[in-house]
Amino acid sequence: MQTEKVITHIVDWLKNYAQKANCDGFVVGVSGGIDSAVTSTLCAKTNLNLLCVEMPIHQGKNQVTRADRHIEWLMENFPNVNRQPVNLTPVFDSLVASLPKVENEEDRHMSLANTRARLRMTTLYYFAALKGYLVAGTGNKVEDFGIGFYTKYGDGGVDLSPIADLLKTEVYELGRVLGVNEDIMTAPPTDGLWGDSRTDEDQIGASYPELEWAMKMDNIGKTSDEFTGREKTVFDIYKRYNTNNKHKMIPIPICEIPAHLK
Repeated sequence: MQTEKVITHIVDWLKNYAQKANCDGFVVGVSGGIDSAVTSTLCAKTNLNLLCVEMPIHQGKNQVTRADRHIEWLMENFPNVNRQPVNLTPVFDSLVASLPKVENEEDRHMSLANTRARLRMTTLYYFAALKGYLVAGTGNKVEDFGIGFYTKYGDGGVDLSPIADLLKTEVYELGRVLGVNEDIMTAPPTDGLWGDSRTDEDQIGASYPELEWAMKMDNIGKTSDEFTGREKTVFDIYKRYNTNNKHKMIPIPICEIPAHLK
């Protein structure tokens, strides 16, 4: 990959899109992970306004620290960058307290994890509307179009997606060239929605390089029967996520009314 040319291409694309949309800048939720670090840096390089929003919800201290350091690094290097911390923990806790009780808390862990992402989306759009900015998404190609590893109307609710055509390994390559802090470059990827230390690989059962391989195999028409051992396991994991999350990766279904009924 011609990384520096890819960076220039994305930065120009961001700038042109914002100008055509008559928007003054971007809002990015900065989590302390590689995707948000690269996305926010690309936005900063447009020289348009960038608001980095920190939105902890019972967040692990290491994630908050990485996000803080990254935003500080951006502000030291780009005068167009500002930060906005928003502590969503009491908002989340208040919402949970208002919801009906359940017999087994485990039954709603996934629902509450997605609720965290949707609270963050709502917050980003609050600032975007307030300032006339665009919400820049942080999803990569594997997450957005391979396994659907994101929350519908949560981190999937964005105005534009600058890194969604890049594989996770390619995002890391951009991060290296952009000079993203080493603690972010080496941190295990995590969605940060659970309030614990579980990583993406813990949840999915496969690493991003493995998923990229499976995505490539699927795209060229391979089937599970053609693999054995770990390769078969990874391919089956990929296909399960790809199938179950297809509803996230296609347009919202519309019930079209036949002309003779109108």
